Amino acid sequence: MKLSEAIERIEQPCTLSMASAQQRWDDIAKPIGSLGKIEGAIKKIAGIAGSHTPDLGKQCVVVMCADNGIVGQGVTQSDSMVTAIVTDNFTKGQATVCVMAKTIGADIIPVDIGIARDMNNPDLINRKLMYGTNDISLGSAMTREDAIKAIEVGIEMVGDLKEKGYGMIATGEMGIGNTTTSSAIVSVLLDRAVEEVTGRGAGLCDEGLQRKADVIRRAIKVNQPDREDAIDVLSKIGGLDIAGMAGLYIGGAVHRVPIVVDGFISAVAALVAAEIAPVCKDYMIPSHVSAEPAGRHVLDALGLSPLLTCDMCLGEGTGAVAGMSIINMGLAVYRDMTTFADIDIEAYVHFK
Repeated sequence: MKLSEAIERIEQPCTLSMASAQQRWDDIAKPIGSLGKIEGAIKKIAGIAGSHTPDLGKQCVVVMCADNGIVGQGVTQSDSMVTAIVTDNFTKGQATVCVMAKTIGADIIPVDIGIARDMNNPDLINRKLMYGTNDISLGSAMTREDAIKAIEVGIEMVGDLKEKGYGMIATGEMGIGNTTTSSAIVSVLLDRAVEEVTGRGAGLCDEGLQRKADVIRRAIKVNQPDREDAIDVLSKIGGLDIAGMAGLYIGGAVHRVPIVVDGFISAVAALVAAEIAPVCKDYMIPSHVSAEPAGRHVLDALGLSPLLTCDMCLGEGTGAVAGMSIINMGLAVYRDMTTFADIDIEAYVHFK
């Protein structure tokens, strides 16, 4: 599906279903609102599904894997080879997110959207558009056309997965150097100083952190991304993994599937998606707030409040899986709990 067509197809979530879900929560035999954000998440999911009895079916994490040319500027502790190694581990069930996802029965679906080498792995979905992006300190990461193609990969993935019975999808990523591209995007889209939104990623020393910030400033100066055009920003200083995840969020809104936001990089992709198609924010479920410096800034800009605060910053979709476990527990209470009427107790009422 073309991006332009997808944007035209997005509709608002069903307000009647959300109202019915709120009434169900009020009828359940517990203090009103006592499950806090969990209740809000289930109410939102009801609106997305267009039903006050949503069925999430199968669940998965789609991990967008891609390399970033900016790694050549020494902004990370490791080189791009790690992207390929960890991606292979996703297919073997050996990455952190795989172990976590197994506890809730969620599948891991890794996608090669731009790894810098041929993978030759039959268990890896191949949607490679480039062998890694270009070095953003020297010029654009990719063409505008490639950025749009990457977004469309994500949109298509959601449609395919819904047909296979997946009712909740989490975003994940793997790409050495992607906290650098993410910080660059945030600096431009939120108009914040580079040093304010740039963190240590996988563990940079003070000197490495300063080099990383300097490289981001140089990339922004060289490329002059248009803050009012998120696709321009994405194509000039972003990454293919971020673009693919942005497509997942837009696809969620098109196909009425809740998309669970992971940490900083996933949230940056959500920010890009929301700039392109604002209504897709209503289809996002925030899992946690990243320990990266700009993690909270991005969620605030999206108007999303995280279910969890664990100081996580691993990526891969790990925080999203933790959030999904909370959502599943909330849905179980919503679906199976007795009501005040069932046990012949006077219901609680709302007080302003």
